[in-house]
Parts: sequence; structure tokens; C-alpha cells
Amino acid sequence: MTTTPHPAWLPDDAFTAIGRRRVVVAGDGALAGTVAEEVAAATARFGGSFSRLEVGDGVADAELVLTLTPPGLTEPGPTEPGADVDESFRFTREGGAVVVQAPCDAGLLHGLFHVVRLGEAAFDGPDADETHAPATGLRMLDHWDNVAVHPVMGQVERGYAGGSLFYDDGAVRADLSRLERYARLLAAVGINRVAINNVNVHAREALLLTDDLPEVARVAAVFRRWGIRVHLAVSFASPILLGGLATSDPLDADVAHWWVRAAARVWTAIPDFGGFVVKADSEGQPGPFAYGRTHADGANMLAAAVAPYDGLVHWRAFVYDHRQDWRDRSTDRARAAYDHFRPLDGAFADNVVVQVKYGPMDFQVREPVSPVLAAMPRTRIALELQVTQEYTGQQRHAVYLGPQWSEILGFRFWAAPGDAAADDSPTVADLATGRGKAAEDPGTGAWRKPAGGFAAVSNTGDDEFWTGHPFAQANLYAYGRLCWDPGLDPSALLDEWAGLTFPGAPDAVRAALHAVLDRSWETYEQYTTPLGVGFMVRPGHHYGPDVDGYEYTPWGTYHFADRDGIGVDRTTRTGTGYAGQYPSPWREVYESVETCPDELLLFFHHVPYTHVLHSGSTVIQHVYDTHFEGVERVERMIEAWSAVSPLVDERLAERVAERLAEQLRSATEWRDQVNTYFLRKSGIPDERGRTIY
Repeated sequence: MTTTPHPAWLPDDAFTAIGRRRVVVAGDGALAGTVAEEVAAATARFGGSFSRLEVGDGVADAELVLTLTPPGLTEPGPTEPGADVDESFRFTREGGAVVVQAPCDAGLLHGLFHVVRLGEAAFDGPDADETHAPATGLRMLDHWDNVAVHPVMGQVERGYAGGSLFYDDGAVRADLSRLERYARLLAAVGINRVAINNVNVHAREALLLTDDLPEVARVAAVFRRWGIRVHLAVSFASPILLGGLATSDPLDADVAHWWVRAAARVWTAIPDFGGFVVKADSEGQPGPFAYGRTHADGANMLAAAVAPYDGLVHWRAFVYDHRQDWRDRSTDRARAAYDHFRPLDGAFADNVVVQVKYGPMDFQVREPVSPVLAAMPRTRIALELQVTQEYTGQQRHAVYLGPQWSEILGFRFWAAPGDAAADDSPTVADLATGRGKAAEDPGTGAWRKPAGGFAAVSNTGDDEFWTGHPFAQANLYAYGRLCWDPGLDPSALLDEWAGLTFPGAPDAVRAALHAVLDRSWETYEQYTTPLGVGFMVRPGHHYGPDVDGYEYTPWGTYHFADRDGIGVDRTTRTGTGYAGQYPSPWREVYESVETCPDELLLFFHHVPYTHVLHSGSTVIQHVYDTHFEGVERVERMIEAWSAVSPLVDERLAERVAERLAEQLRSATEWRDQVNTYFLRKSGIPDERGRTIY
């Protein structure tokens, strides 16, 4: 690792427009001080001027004023229970002079980075008066970092960008200067919360709650300067592991008291601590099921302990049987989260956020949106995404996930495509942010859902380029920006990231980046798993093709390919009943092979290889065509990047070239293995006569 990491979307030149102007920062507060430091550095670098004043004094000749709104002039915006302060800001431009006003210094920080993103465009154009506020006060990144290097999963579980930014050699890093740079990057895109350790809490990591609490406080102090609150993932069995108790039964008084004392210690050391993240009864992690208790029992016991401090409990809904009998087709992993959590709607405390993966399986390149998001109208639900590319190329492949997330955020459970009333139906983003209009839910009538926010697994590490593949920075950028405003265009966000990351580069560079990344999610889907079938990866590390890798394992991730067809029957009529977990109209859309979208056909139906898709192609020919086309697209990606790579930094160009070469090798292997598998299963040749082995 180099001592100077890549600047990502905050290179010095990104501050040129601010740095060459007369700038005033007015107001006090810790984050106002951070804003002042950023402006002072930019103006010193580019020849502008900087003044730090009291609110409203001496700003007449400034070209940019960043000021706290004088008390009494505005009312703070609403925040969710457990959320941060009002982060809104007002942006006005008059005669080329810009004023950013915010009721709180957190809004001032976000206003600064808004001006940075706009660059010269902030000061050009007609007069403007805009108010900006985040869609939700809960915009979180979960870091699956281990304090000690795990013998199987390593320093960062599912991490593809080197070691941990937080830990080294079994302890919190002594030098946190790089973590400061990281916090600055996150603040620039609107992230305001981070969980700093793996949700699979091993013995060493459990000590962050007790012995290592002073070290956690050091980390929290770094993030505090950038308006970001720190959370910890905790083991449900902590009273046993750390407290010497014989049980972690959530209804046991001694267990509850242990957590009360633990919370008191944490908030005494870190007054702005955010709360706990819990993975329970999942993939071997302990939980309330061991004591015959529900997940609401477990979550609410913790919620009571943290409630005096306005703390949150993020309780993950990723609960399923990972010891399934592959012979038993009635057991369906996809059903599990709904079956466990739907009956508990309304049973969770107000400061519990149930964190739900976007799909029912496990961050696949294509899944239906999880019905749990629609099934718990009286529960705070957070949408969980995966920025780290576990099943989408592991940051060895260039795969921009902004379009996937935008599609998920815009999904409407109570309106089918083309429905004239769709605009009156809440989106997934509305359900997560509490901004949904009234809608009919299955069971309780009209409702307005409480806000839960967004969470995602981070993709960063101590690699020189933060994310391993330099282009994977675009995913972290897009995640933060979509959390702030889920309605943003992911294609425009890609261009925004490119413009900031490569300021002053020829237009050809930005055009090439767009050409490589804009449809790369679709490209990855083409050369990997077809029509929503999922997985087909090597067990364990999950990289590269292995069509039957999980087919006869306990993990419940099957495709059921035989000589006649492929896919999982998840209908209510003849299958597992999963389709019935959706409200109308999607229950009926997914139930019927005639109306099920092509891209999810094999997720919901077992069909013959000769089944004709809506596209007009048969299933088997679709498999062949998309896998050949996917490889051809990667070849074009390499051509586009090769043409402009001499125009960027040599080290970055070398890293990208190396990653693209691996992507082409891997895509070719995916194509050949998947096509060969289905040729041998079906006996049906490619109608175009291409080479299949």
C-alpha cells in the first residue's frame, strides 16, 4: 500500500471553483470548523480568499457564503427517532454569488460538498433558490472488517480491496490519518453512519464492546469531524462471551441488566454513538431462537438498553436454514425472511430498524425485490444493499451497480408496469424513508410507513485505490448519492463521479468511462447467471463459474436443471408458494409463466429449454446468445478504455488494464462453462453454430 491513497472523487482540482473565489464561512460548531478548514485549504491552493466570521457579518463582497441560519429564522426539518440533526441546506445564487444556509452545521457540510460537485456550474447560470435535504436521516455503511485476521475470511470478510482501514495486527490502527481521508470521502457523498466491524462477530471482535472501547472512541472521534456516527456489530451471545453469564436469553433479567450496563459504558465513552447491529440466528450466529424466543424479543431487549441514549438497534432479517436438505423441494430459502418476520410486524420497538436485503436470497446480480419490504407496514425497515461486489465480480470486474439499485429503489409493490395509477403507489425508496403515500397493504388498510433508511456493505480497504478496482469507486459514490436522493439518475451519477475523479481530463476519458460502465451490470448478468436463476458460483469464495457448485449442498441455492428444463417452481399452485408473499398485482404477475418478466423467469418457474420468452427467443438460445454477447461486450470495454488510458495516471491505467484482462478471462470461462453445461443437459445445439465445448 502506498502512503498516499488515490484521491477518488476529491482530488485537489475538484475544489478549483471554490478555491479561486472570495469565500466566507460564518457560524460555529464542530462541522462548521471542518467546512472552514476545507475552504481555507482550497483558497490557499488556488489563490482565492477566505474569511471566518460570525453569522451575518461582513459578507457583502463574498462570492460564496456558507453560513448557519440565524436562530429563529427557520424551523429544523423533521428527523426520525434515533436519526441525526437536520441536515438540510438552502442554496441560492444571485448575480453569480452563492449563499449556502443551513440550520445546523451538518447541513453546512453537505452544502459545501454540493458546491464542490457543481464546480463552476454553481456560480454560472440564472438566479436560483433551492432547498436540499436527505430523503432519510439513516444512511449507513456496514464494514465487515475483522480486528484479527480470520483464518478463512481474512481481514475483511467479502472484502476485495486489501486489508482493513480500521484494524491491523489484531488491534485498532495506531495511525488513523487514512481513516480521516476515508471519512471525508463518505461525508462528501452524504453517508452519516458507519458500523465498523463484521456482522459475524468473532471472539476478538466482541471485545470492541468492552476492553477495546477506548479504541472505538478514537475511531468515533475521527468520524465525528465529518458528521458520521459510529455503530458496532455485537454478538447476541455477548453476556456469555464477555459477561460470564450462563445464558443470553433476552427475557432473562440478568441478561437485560448486562446490556443496560454495557450500553451505559458505551455512551459514556462515546456520547454520539449510533447503536448496535445484530446478525442473529443466521449462518451459525447465536440468537433468541435458542431460548424459544422471537426476534422481536431479542431486538426489543437491546432496544430498551439503548433507548435512553437515542440509540438504534439494526436487526438483520437475513435469517434462513443453512442446513437444508437439497432433496426437499418444499423448503425454500427465498421464503425464510418473510416467514420469520412478517408475523412480527408491529412487535418491534420504535428504535429497532429491521435491516432487509434487497432480494430474498443473497445479493445476486438479479433477484426479485424482497417482499418483506412491503409486508411490515408498522415496522421500521432499512433497505440493505451490497456495495462490495461479492456476487458481481468481486471488484475484479468493472460492474457499475447504480442502475441495479435505482431499479430496486423505484420498484412499486402495488402497481404493475404500465399501470396508470403507478405514480400514486409508494416505491421501495418511499417505504425505506417513510415518504410513501397512503397505500393498501395486505392486512392493515391505509398506512404511512415509519422510516428505516438505507444500509449497505462497504467495498473499501487499504488498497491504494480504496476499492481494488478504481472503477468500483463509482459504486461507493453512487450508493451515497442515492441514499441522499433515491430519485437521482444513475447514469448521470456515473458522469458526475467521472467528472470529479478526473477533473480536467479530455472529454474522451469521461466518454470512455461512461461506455465501459453504464451498462456493465447488464453485461455481467449476460455472461454469468441467466434469467434470475442466481448463484452458479464456486462455493466458499464465490468467484468464477461452478454451475452445480451449490446444487447438492445445504445452502438452499438451487437451479434444479435436468434434461427437460431449469428453474425453481415458486408458485402458490404447484411450487413453494413464495410468489404468494407478494401483494397484488405482483403476486399474480410472478405466479403466471405467461406474465412473469423474462429476467426473473427461472427464479419463479421451472420451464423447458424450448420455452419461448417474451423476447421471442427460447430459454436455451437466450442462454447461448447472452453469454456470447457478454464476452463481446467486455472486449469492447477493453477497446474503449485502451484508447484513452494513456491520458490518465499511469498507475491507475495499469491497474484498470490488469482488472479488465481478468474480467475478459473470467467472462470467457463463464461463457464456456455455462453454455457447455446447458448444451450437455439439453442436447439442443446453438442455432448459430458457434463453438460450445
